[in-house]
Amino acid sequence: MTDKIVLLNAPGDVSQFRLRDQPCQSPGADEIKIRHQAVGTNFLDVYHRKGLYALPSYPAVIGVEAAGVVEEVGADVSGFKPGDRVAYGGPPAGAYSTTRIVAADRVIRLPDGVSAKVAASSLLKGMTAYMLLKKVTNVADGSTVLIHAAAGGLGSILVRWAKSLNATVIGTVSSPEKADLATSYGADHLIVGRKADIVAEVQRITGGKGVDVAYDGIGGDMLLKSIRAVRPFGTAVSIGQAAGPIPPVDVEELRPGKSLTYPSIMAWCADLGRYREAAETAISAMERGIVCEIAAEYRLAEVAKAHEDMESGRAAGSILLVP
Repeated sequence: MTDKIVLLNAPGDVSQFRLRDQPCQSPGADEIKIRHQAVGTNFLDVYHRKGLYALPSYPAVIGVEAAGVVEEVGADVSGFKPGDRVAYGGPPAGAYSTTRIVAADRVIRLPDGVSAKVAASSLLKGMTAYMLLKKVTNVADGSTVLIHAAAGGLGSILVRWAKSLNATVIGTVSSPEKADLATSYGADHLIVGRKADIVAEVQRITGGKGVDVAYDGIGGDMLLKSIRAVRPFGTAVSIGQAAGPIPPVDVEELRPGKSLTYPSIMAWCADLGRYREAAETAISAMERGIVCEIAAEYRLAEVAKAHEDMESGRAAGSILLVP
């Protein structure tokens, strides 16, 4: 029996993907073999594919989260057995496959109320939201936050989680249809359209105060607008560049007393203790309905189409690969 794996031959466009057979392997002593039921996709995968965040070598397998069923456990593994429902996220990349062997201490058990598809669509994004809302910043009752792409994968979880903390949420979306979605997730105010004057609208909504925190995964010139939308001594958080590279920002833009931070969920999760805390908190949040909507599902062989949809910005939610 052979498994399937998606190889990225070299950095580039979607033509670099190849679906290949992979001989079956057994886990080492401290490892678990998981048969994937769903593989999550993230914009980080696009950065890996393009080489913006280079991988150690090529050909390579990308993908940083998945969920499924334990197929085999190593000799020294306790607490897991074949048939257990599990998920994992974070480094190292390698999830675009039908099965994967994972270090046992990176595997998280799934509760009955969280399906494999929900876990695969929401684990990394949930861990990211937890890191952003409670570790990078401390959003709480009374906070006002700006969340870009509020109907997207990470955006939808950020909106739901921020509302669970009793924050006021201002979201940006590209269309009225996505505004309706973001409203259903709990956003209090929406700024609609790619040409909207973000700074002026935030000033209007907040009575000239600005937001406590702005979370920007758009990149390009949006980061500067996000900084300008933040109140004095507030924080702008750069979490991606879906719209392209971020131009240099003059340090004078941070006056008076604004902060700019550039966190990485992969770096955060490289520490095992932080990873398990974030993963378990994200799973608990899923049980409370803090999840990412699933916008589309593709087979592994359709990975190129999945990436094209992700990059287009059309999908309102997460895109899954289903082996």
